[in-house]
Amino acid sequence: MKKILNTIWVMGVLTLAVFCLSACDRDLDVQQSYPFTVETMPVQKDIIRGQTAEIRCTLKRGGEFADTRYTIRYFQSDGKGLLRNDNGMVFKPNDRYPLTKDVFRLYYTSLSSDRQTIDVYVEDNFGRVQQLTFSFNNEREEGKDKPASSRH
Repeated sequence: MKKILNTIWVMGVLTLAVFCLSACDRDLDVQQSYPFTVETMPVQKDIIRGQTAEIRCTLKRGGEFADTRYTIRYFQSDGKGLLRNDNGMVFKPNDRYPLTKDVFRLYYTSLSSDRQTIDVYVEDNFGRVQQLTFSFNNEREEGKDKPASSRH
């Protein structure tokens, strides 16, 4: 009777082992792509020609993977201006530039007196993209510097 119970026990253990091993996948599930966001401090809405607006940005990663690379690019749909990074590099529209810091600043300089809109895209090398849109209204210089008594 003891032999039969030992045999049943061994067969049960072997069956359980075969079941567990066949359910396992030999490939490790390594996550490489993590979601991310780019947060910005509030940005001024009014700007005059020649004035520069500072855009403070922070890249918030959903996880860390050593081989993740980020790029930044922009497109200007309204108005005319220049966008540069905190190293002074002027961006060309739709060209990708490496984003090497998680905390960075962008500087937009107005070159027109019209309404201006720029879309900034931050992308990782796995295809995830975040779009940020900034709109600036022309703040006319005339009337700004006049004394209150001369305004009508």
